[in-house]
Amino acid sequence: MTGIISRRFGGKRRPAEPGRIPPGQYETRDFQVLSAGPTPRVALEDWDFRVVVEGCEERRWAWEEFCALSREHFVRDIHCVTKWSKLDTEWEGVSIDTLLAGVQSEAKYAIAFCDGGYTTNLPLADITGGKAWIVDSYGGQPLAPEHGGPARLLVPHLYFWKSAKWVRGLRLAKEDAPGFWEALGYHNYGDPWREQRYWND
Repeated sequence: MTGIISRRFGGKRRPAEPGRIPPGQYETRDFQVLSAGPTPRVALEDWDFRVVVEGCEERRWAWEEFCALSREHFVRDIHCVTKWSKLDTEWEGVSIDTLLAGVQSEAKYAIAFCDGGYTTNLPLADITGGKAWIVDSYGGQPLAPEHGGPARLLVPHLYFWKSAKWVRGLRLAKEDAPGFWEALGYHNYGDPWREQRYWND
């Protein structure tokens, strides 16, 4: 998630590595912190994750139940709409495919909802098929609150605001609806390779 509040910039720009940095981006080794508001703090015993499907019983995992699900460890490049890219980031978490296994729905979209009221919209096809995860570990350590801990959505092939911090669930929907930044002028899809930063891009 990107924003205009709570910024911390510290690294020098590095030359782009050919083939891995989208147009208009520069490589950084820092993991910059950008948020739309204050960092929520949630005790793990109060945390849960929900999948909400119209006309179906809601799925819910408490923290210990979530941590007991089948997990994946992987490395991906990430790209922020503010033009930095960070290569070879290391994550661990639960695939969206695992969370949606067995769900029967005609939905084509998902709305991620989070602590602090943040939302972002995504085509369901962009978070299934091994393309997205709910992650709770970065660099071999528990995900820090400023980076979205205890858990965030990770959709690395889209701009990083789509990888919603402090995520608490997914609402599946038949119709698309803009999330927080999309309603304020960010691109509805956000493909970094097509430089889809804002409405008219």
